[in-house]
Amino acid sequence: MSYSPALAHRQRVLASLAAGTAAATTGAPAMPTEGPAASEYQLLLAALGIDLNELRSIESVERKIEAKRSMIERYRPWVEGALSGEQAAQDEIVTTMLVWAIDVADWPYALAIAAHVLQHGLALPERYVRKPATLIAEEFAEAGLKAPPQIDLETLKKVAALVAGADMHDQVRAKLEKALGLGFMARAEAFDPTAESAVAGGKGALLEAALGHFNTALGLNKAVGVKKLIETLTRDLGKLAPAEPKGPAT
Repeated sequence: MSYSPALAHRQRVLASLAAGTAAATTGAPAMPTEGPAASEYQLLLAALGIDLNELRSIESVERKIEAKRSMIERYRPWVEGALSGEQAAQDEIVTTMLVWAIDVADWPYALAIAAHVLQHGLALPERYVRKPATLIAEEFAEAGLKAPPQIDLETLKKVAALVAGADMHDQVRAKLEKALGLGFMARAEAFDPTAESAVAGGKGALLEAALGHFNTALGLNKAVGVKKLIETLTRDLGKLAPAEPKGPAT
C-alpha cells in the first residue's frame, strides 16, 4: 500500500507526540483524546476496523497473511513514530501490528514492537486472549518449531531475553526452550570448523547448548516432545573426539 512521504512524516510525528503527551499529562499509557494526534489516531483506528472486517471475510489462512502483508504498510509510519520516543501510550495500532508483523514473519519489525510493548507494559486488544509476553513467546517459538524453521536462532535468543522475567505458563516457555534447542542443534549440524565465524568450543559447544535447552524444556513440560532429541544429542556428544574442546556456545 502506498502513501505519500508527507503523510508518513506527519503520522510519525503525531504518533511520537501522542505517546509523549499521554505520558506527560496522565502519568499512565493512555492515548490523548483531543488534538491532531488524537484525530489521526482515530482515523487510523477506523481504517483498522475496515481492514479487520475484510480479514474476517477471508477464510484461507494464506490469503489472510497476504492481505495483512499489504495492509500492514498503512500503519507502519504511525508505529515507527510511536516506537521512536522514550514514552509510550496505550496504542491499539501498535499492539495489533505486533501480531500482524509476527503473522507475516517480519521478524525485525515484530521484535522491535515486542520490545516496545513489553518495556512499556502495553496491553493487547481485548480480542487477543493471551498476555503480551505469552503471545510473543509462543508465536515466535511456533515459528521455530516448524519444519523447516521459519525464524533464525539469533531472533529466538533475543525473544528469550525479552521474556526472561515474564510470568507465563510453563508449557509456553517450554516451547520456546525447545525452539532454541532446535536452533542450536541445526547450527551444530551445519558446523564448519574452518569457517572464520566458527563458534568457540566447536560443535560440542553447540550440542551442549541444544541439550541444555531441551533439558530445560523437559523440566517445564514433560510432554513437550524432546526426550528422543535428548537421547540423540547425548549419543552425539559421546561420539565426539575427546580432543575436541567444549565450551559455552552463543
